[in-house]
Amino acid sequence: MNRRSALSLVAAHVAASPLFSAEDDDLYGPVNVHEFEDIARRKLHKLAYDFIAGGVEDERTLRSNRDAYGHWNLVPRVMVDVTNIDTSLDLFGIHLESPIIIAPTGGKELVMPRADEVVAKAALKSKTLLCSATGAKKLLDDGEPLNWWINGIGQPTKEQAVNFAKRTEDGGGKAIVLTVDNAYQSNRDRNNRNRFDYGMMSSGVPKAGEGMKPVNPATPVMWKPHTPNLTWSYIDWVRSASKIPIILKGIVAPEDAEIAVERGASGIVVSNHGGRQQDGVIGTLDALPDVVDAVSGKVPVLMDGGIRRGSDILKALSLGAKAVLVGRPPLWGLAAFGQPGVERVLWMLAAELKLSMGLSGQAKLSTITRRLVRKNA
Repeated sequence: MNRRSALSLVAAHVAASPLFSAEDDDLYGPVNVHEFEDIARRKLHKLAYDFIAGGVEDERTLRSNRDAYGHWNLVPRVMVDVTNIDTSLDLFGIHLESPIIIAPTGGKELVMPRADEVVAKAALKSKTLLCSATGAKKLLDDGEPLNWWINGIGQPTKEQAVNFAKRTEDGGGKAIVLTVDNAYQSNRDRNNRNRFDYGMMSSGVPKAGEGMKPVNPATPVMWKPHTPNLTWSYIDWVRSASKIPIILKGIVAPEDAEIAVERGASGIVVSNHGGRQQDGVIGTLDALPDVVDAVSGKVPVLMDGGIRRGSDILKALSLGAKAVLVGRPPLWGLAAFGQPGVERVLWMLAAELKLSMGLSGQAKLSTITRRLVRKNA
């Protein structure tokens, strides 16, 4: 693909964008996800920015997620007809135009009121899939064709898990995404330093002039239990009450991936909670190949963590991910420009993925294999 063809590909994608006719010039100022984050940082309260951007303790895991993309290089193919590039796929019976899913993220209310609903509307307009604990109900009640996976950290008893699964299926959820790496609240230095009050996750940050009650800056919520009794039996509990897929998010060990398949999980998301749970954990892109090998194609493997460019997504697909989940980038778009910002970020990532595929000689997702990447020596 020569430069003119590459630019034509981007132009075609732009022309198809629902935002192409927008009159808000500011929305088109940032040219990548990093610049959206810069705008979000300037607009957000420091408490909110640090909560979203930060990781746990020394933030090694947070850095590992981004650094992992530098561990793998693309090995492009040439002399392939890439006039038309198709990024569509079918995932658990849902047709998607690109392998980019909105990941579950806490603290949206720190950005704006009813933020989950705003992100859900952006997912609907962007024709992508939303994975979230909240925000989808109104759209589904209004009859909108939103594709929604509900996310949660599990329930402590079988009765509660069964009721949750029934409510999810009856409420229009297309899958249950169980976060499995959240037994306790983690130790996040940025939040501790800011004396962050976790009640703000529902109430929002203090308004100008409002004071905050002092909170012990060392251990405000550390060791708060979430679901420390969560075991593989949870899959059996949900399976007994619902036919929708159950996907486990938070697996990085291939041994756990094998057990997940044996116990009946429908899919796996390779994730370390965006670097927000345990420090010193392997970057998700580096963990991905071993998990994919352990699963042996029996269930789809997805991944999240550190994605900021379309080439990042291509590397994940090359290493066996069926699709990717993006968490912070939509929040940067939300903080910068609201719903149009979320849509713009999703569009940019999809456009970059198409271009990266074209420049790598890949006209469709099914041609992407591990031969397209090589790990640094």
